[in-house]
Amino acid sequence: MKGIIGKKIGMTSIFEENGKQTACTIIEAGPNVVTQVKNLESDGYNAIQVSFGDKKEKHTTKAELSHFAKANTSPKRFVKEFRNHDVQKALGETITCDIFTEGELVDVVGTSKGKGFQGVVKRHGFSGVGEATHGQHDRSRAPGSVGGSSYPSRVFKGMRMAGQTGNERVKVKGLKVLKIFPEKNYILVSGSVPGHNGSIVLIQK
Repeated sequence: MKGIIGKKIGMTSIFEENGKQTACTIIEAGPNVVTQVKNLESDGYNAIQVSFGDKKEKHTTKAELSHFAKANTSPKRFVKEFRNHDVQKALGETITCDIFTEGELVDVVGTSKGKGFQGVVKRHGFSGVGEATHGQHDRSRAPGSVGGSSYPSRVFKGMRMAGQTGNERVKVKGLKVLKIFPEKNYILVSGSVPGHNGSIVLIQK
């Protein structure tokens, strides 16, 4: 299996066998239910659709109820497809954190925390202009010049300026699976993972 849908629980730290203290993130990896199996003949490509997180029936459309009923499962909140999978799973089967092994590297995809409208110092890491002396008023965190007056007489596309920060899809690559707790479907991955506690993440092998 290529990956699994999970939920970020929070951060902690553990001591590895060599005595090194490592910061890690706790992720509830599944269980996921296979709600559709796509193949080349009927859909034009091979993929497995998995679902995670229970959803109330009153908040579910009739089309969704019928879709999940085919897999003999309750309505789910989050649905994701994995293409080019290397395992054979039947409709209604469950996928758990057992697909991972301790020590392997994974990629984690999540939505970063939204920061709202921010200036160039926080958004792009600008150092600020000059020193706060000699009567320099309030220009220390200003972006400075954004384009020439005579040439090119316009602002180049992609100019780094103030604006909406965060709340975007972020992939963190090469995180190590430190520990697995099958009884709770928890896995511990090294380092930090994008998003707030309780946010949905995608763990890819």
